[in-house]
Amino acid sequence: MSASSCLFNLPLIRFRSLSSSRFLRLPPPLPSLRSVSVPIPPRKFRAFSGTTAMTTDAKDAGMDAVQRRLMFEDECILVDETDRVVGHDSKYNCHLMENIEAKNLLHRAFSVFLFNSNYELLLQQRSKAKVTFPLVWTNTCCSHPLYRESELIEENALGVRNAAQRKLLDELGIVAEDVPVDEFTALGRMLYKAPSDGKWGEHELDYLLFIVRDVKVEPNPDEVAEIKYVSREGLKELVRKADAGEEGLKLSPWFRLVVDNFLMKWWDHVEKGTLGEAVDMKTIHKL
Repeated sequence: MSASSCLFNLPLIRFRSLSSSRFLRLPPPLPSLRSVSVPIPPRKFRAFSGTTAMTTDAKDAGMDAVQRRLMFEDECILVDETDRVVGHDSKYNCHLMENIEAKNLLHRAFSVFLFNSNYELLLQQRSKAKVTFPLVWTNTCCSHPLYRESELIEENALGVRNAAQRKLLDELGIVAEDVPVDEFTALGRMLYKAPSDGKWGEHELDYLLFIVRDVKVEPNPDEVAEIKYVSREGLKELVRKADAGEEGLKLSPWFRLVVDNFLMKWWDHVEKGTLGEAVDMKTIHKL
């Protein structure tokens, strides 16, 4: 047999041997590119996540399974008081008062205020399973942008608006098509600290997002106990009951800060269609 005919046959022999499962175990197929996230390299920031342990103390043993997963899997964005990103840490660590006090951990957050076409504000009562501030009444949706590429985008608060769209679906079943990210108006930012029950608390730099849309709501019972739309007068009555301690009604501290400092004048702009005139993203209100 000539050398040229040997070379001609060699690839065929290799092809046959590779196609036989007797000689080679084929690797599993690669995952779809849509399921692959692009992480931000943690070495660029101070990362505190190593302090989180899955062996929690006895007080955590009764934590709802869904809330427990979120507390350990969600990575919040740590910022300084100028809203500059300085690191990331678990939701669990970010809400421990001992970390808030000792390490001054401050994380980025958002609060959504959704109005219908009658200019009524959608409120939710947080579920009993919530780790911080269970069963308190608050604005439409309150949560955190996560330490992921799509929610770290600084320009026009796009990362925060992306996070708001995600959580409206998670908590209230509001589909993305009903709340396009371009329809959110970021009106301002506030920085506040609030203890919940001694162990847990909040220390947040909170983006205040307004949107006017008629939406279909299907609350997630792991997140939300009850919902209601309120007019201005309805909200004032809710505040009165909370102040009087009637019906055991309580408001979240961040919602109360917005009610006391901004909400009514911003509600005027909602009704007039002039929200753009109220925007002030340069100031960080320390309340």
